[in-house]
Amino acid sequence: MNVSGRPMRTIWLAEDGRSVEIIDQRLLPHQLVIARLATLDDAASAVRDMAVRGAPLIGATAAYGIALATATDPSDEGLAHAIEVLAATRPTAVNLRWALERMRQALSPLSERRRHDAAFALAAEIAEEDVAMSRAIGEHGLPLIAAAQQRKKGATGDDRVEILTHCNAGWLAAVDWGTALAPVYRAHEEGIALHVWVDETRPRNQGASLTAWELLQHGVPHTVIADNAGGHLMRHGMVDLCITGSDRVTRNGDVANKIGTYLKALAAHDNGVPFYAALPSSTIDWALDDGDQIPIEERDPREVTHIAGWTETGERVEVRLTPEGSPAANYAFDVTPARLVTGIITERGVCPASREGLLGLFPERRDRGAA
Repeated sequence: MNVSGRPMRTIWLAEDGRSVEIIDQRLLPHQLVIARLATLDDAASAVRDMAVRGAPLIGATAAYGIALATATDPSDEGLAHAIEVLAATRPTAVNLRWALERMRQALSPLSERRRHDAAFALAAEIAEEDVAMSRAIGEHGLPLIAAAQQRKKGATGDDRVEILTHCNAGWLAAVDWGTALAPVYRAHEEGIALHVWVDETRPRNQGASLTAWELLQHGVPHTVIADNAGGHLMRHGMVDLCITGSDRVTRNGDVANKIGTYLKALAAHDNGVPFYAALPSSTIDWALDDGDQIPIEERDPREVTHIAGWTETGERVEVRLTPEGSPAANYAFDVTPARLVTGIITERGVCPASREGLLGLFPERRDRGAA
């Protein structure tokens, strides 16, 4: 995707070949800062403190974190320690554990002297696979936007598709292209008239800060709205479809995503607006029966009680929003039941949000059973 007219990714191998560079997303949209990850602790901190975020990107960063760890300790004990440290950073996004397990299975049979090079090679492979999956999600989601345009044009004569998204599921949440926004970018490339309603997404404001920034950089028409405005827009016929990302989908089609997604799905259902979740297969947790089993991350209450921004003079400041002494809760994710999800967009196609729907796209999972 483009930044100031030039292609850019969220994570890449540094020129020294021994470290990794990322966009520090905590400073967007006001500063574009490249940070260097040189150690296991650097990678763990980047994930835990949300310098990188989004389920696919978390997985890629974790893979590189294992590679960085093998530089200093490629032993079995060192590998187990690195996996333990990274697994503890974010509990909800299943891509993290998917990437760590893939690294463990590939590296464990190798001798210690071969693990470092093999780890970097596999981490790069995981990153490239993520790009390919995101691009494919865009291809499979494109017809949904095109069909929405035809329906709207036939009914009203207006051919601009109004899409609502929540949080950030664009290229900043992946290595490139993204999940929910990949179909948007493809439709934009194809010349389909569209406009994106961007939920601000409290408390960390990933929509207002990240989604708006990347859409602006890529020239996609959009408007930032307060989190609670989506229902109003849908009720008044101002949204043609909703597309969000996901951090974990269970085998029955329940969708865990950023807190507030469930409310958007309820509003969409009540107003007859199609609601899609877009995600790579690495986000599907075949071991869980339903969304009640998904661990929901609870983050620092300070993210709710305080907010950071930039003054007119370019100074970053943090201010308190709530009364001193008022407690706050900070649930980072919620679960949208499959019954509210029109379909799931994956790199293999679009399917109903159900066990049979997912198995229709991934029949090899039927042969393996649940796991």
